[in-house]
Amino acid sequence: MTSARGEMENRRRLGAIQVKAVNEQANLEQQRKKKKLIMASVCVNDALTDDELRCVLSKLDRDKDKEVFSLVCKRWLYLQSTDRKKLAARAGPHLLGRLAFRFTQIVELDFSQSVSRSFYPGVTDSDLTVIAEGFRCLRVLNLHNCKGITDTGLASIGRCLSLLQFLDVSYCRKLSDKGLSSVAEGCHDLRTLHLAGCRLITNESLKSLSERCRDLEALGLQGCTNITDSGLADLVKGCRKIKSLDINKCSNIGDAGVTSVAKACAYSLKTLKLLDCYKVGNESISSLAQFCKNLETLIIGGCRDISDESIMLLAHSCRDSLKNLRMDWCLNISDSSLTCILKQCKNLDALDIGCCEEVTDNAFRDLGSGDVMGLKVLKVSNCPRITVKGIGKVLEKCKSLEYLDVRSLPHVTEVRCSEAGLEFPKCCKVNFSGSLTEPDVLLGYSSLP
Repeated sequence: MTSARGEMENRRRLGAIQVKAVNEQANLEQQRKKKKLIMASVCVNDALTDDELRCVLSKLDRDKDKEVFSLVCKRWLYLQSTDRKKLAARAGPHLLGRLAFRFTQIVELDFSQSVSRSFYPGVTDSDLTVIAEGFRCLRVLNLHNCKGITDTGLASIGRCLSLLQFLDVSYCRKLSDKGLSSVAEGCHDLRTLHLAGCRLITNESLKSLSERCRDLEALGLQGCTNITDSGLADLVKGCRKIKSLDINKCSNIGDAGVTSVAKACAYSLKTLKLLDCYKVGNESISSLAQFCKNLETLIIGGCRDISDESIMLLAHSCRDSLKNLRMDWCLNISDSSLTCILKQCKNLDALDIGCCEEVTDNAFRDLGSGDVMGLKVLKVSNCPRITVKGIGKVLEKCKSLEYLDVRSLPHVTEVRCSEAGLEFPKCCKVNFSGSLTEPDVLLGYSSLP
């Protein structure tokens, strides 16, 4: 009897436990359903603040995803519009006005045109009036190759865009000193200015920049043939922070102008482009060697009066900083200066000595066992005295070579290199015939920072 009663008591307890478990499971299920109902009744727009939604938007890396974000509702469209900082567009005055109303925080506008659209005037003066009045927060404005712009349009920029720091009006050929003076007068915080191909610009523009834009760091004057040495001297009286100066094809620039820049911008100057400035000679290079110890990029292609003595001074002075050197068609350059460059400039990435006819294999043979170069780009095209032996010596020392230009070398062909057993680095592109696209690091036409 006792055992039977104990068994019944155990069954009763077990049953009670099972009932309790079922009840708890039912309660949990009810709680889940209640939570689902609550979540279903709460709108995300009610749950998240504007700042929280902007935080979500900031996590989207692709522009396409940001556009999808704006399609959810009007609130999300507004947040995406007011958060956007950059805009590239082609539009007339009416649409530009609407864009300015929608995108109130734009700081960068790109209306630049490619060469393939050179027949189209692009942005006009009336467009610039709307842009200047509607996008007051602009810091970057790119109008490259917008040929319809005149001084009237630049006057609008100077009048309204006081925060502007970057302006590219390259190849806007109708611009003159009057328009640039308006920009300088109104945009005192200007840091980068591109004026390549603006052939009406004279020394007066440089004087205006010197007086009003003293924080200027990068200036592009390629092909502005009315610029002279006195203009550069006036420029650096006020603009002493210049890091990058492009005066390629400014045929009236000579030693006096370059020396003025070297002295005034000694600590800041890092990039100087003097392509085809045929009046530039040894005095300029010696001044750079004396004053500009931080020079990283120097382009002196076509400066035929430059010789070994000044280049050797430069190699010694800028041995820790120089990274890119282009001196093709410097016909007085020989083995001694080239060997000096290769031995001393340990951080050199790119070198162009094309058409330097005095250079021979000896420039490379004289390198010692410790002279392991980090060169990535080497151009020796049209140097008739360089042979396969010289190229072999280069390959021994340049293990990081990525591009080698050996076009028009009568003693260096693909067949002869193969017969000599030369092994090029796996990542190296060797240009024997001109069929490869050249890297732009030494072309001299790459844009300023």
